[in-house]
Amino acid sequence: MHRSLSVVAVAVALALTAAACSSGGPTSRTASASASGSPARTPSPTPTLDTSGVEPALAALESEYGATIGVVATDTVTGASVSHNRDRRFGYASSIKAFAAAEFLRSVHGADRDERVRWTAADVAAAGHSPVTEQHVADGLSYDELAEAAVRQSDNTALNLVLTRIGGPSGLDAALADLGDDVTRVLHDEPELNTIEPGSTEDTTTPAAFAADLATVLDGDTLSGADTDQLVAWMSGNATGDTLIRAGAPEGWTVADKSGGAGGIRNDVALVTPPGGHPIAVAVLTTKNDPGAVYDDTLVAKTAAVVLDAFQR
Repeated sequence: MHRSLSVVAVAVALALTAAACSSGGPTSRTASASASGSPARTPSPTPTLDTSGVEPALAALESEYGATIGVVATDTVTGASVSHNRDRRFGYASSIKAFAAAEFLRSVHGADRDERVRWTAADVAAAGHSPVTEQHVADGLSYDELAEAAVRQSDNTALNLVLTRIGGPSGLDAALADLGDDVTRVLHDEPELNTIEPGSTEDTTTPAAFAADLATVLDGDTLSGADTDQLVAWMSGNATGDTLIRAGAPEGWTVADKSGGAGGIRNDVALVTPPGGHPIAVAVLTTKNDPGAVYDDTLVAKTAAVVLDAFQR
């Protein structure tokens, strides 16, 4: 398990290095190589995908499901990308938990991760969906266990406790900004983060921002190698994602994801890896056009199938 996950981290890191070189902004790893006298690596041209069928297919899905779709899928090695409404804002809902866990792993270390945390039954009731923490009101859990519960089981109380440890919503917002994400706006914890007022940017992101964030937190530099592996392992065991990107991926492709959903919002962010191929960072964000409608997992799965098919042609 750890060997294969480390390969993912290295692949993502190489992609970001190549992207920085092509834009004129070297990463620290590239700069170190230049300083030591090693020649700079010239990136290959970004390959062109056949995306001719993507827009019509996604437009048909939007019409069929009465929804708006936003998606970005990017090969983390070549940079080849497929997108639709890449810069449109969507509520992120529980998909933000992957990035809260990433910031926890980045900023909390050693024995601090094992600190035992307690909460009340009232905290669980206020947060909503909390399948793990509701079982541990009496004995508590460690911060590390809470971060895992937030990702694997989408536990709301676990997210709120992890957020408190990393500085609250504002702490996570600042951490994303440090990654270069000046788009995502983290303002609230659970359950308030699920309520998106018309025209508000609070608790929203874009497919482009979230796909880039995912590639960055799994690049092998942002987190240590062991912590990168840990986050991918948590996401690979996500209990709420089987009917989403994982259901739309071709047979034999591996998916490490974090879902989110509330009202008409249904999202999934994932690292998808074809057999023998490059990891692909995918963000699928959807919302029903009728404010009273409920989300549909099949829409996310079909969207993933459309964009991932472009990487097979």
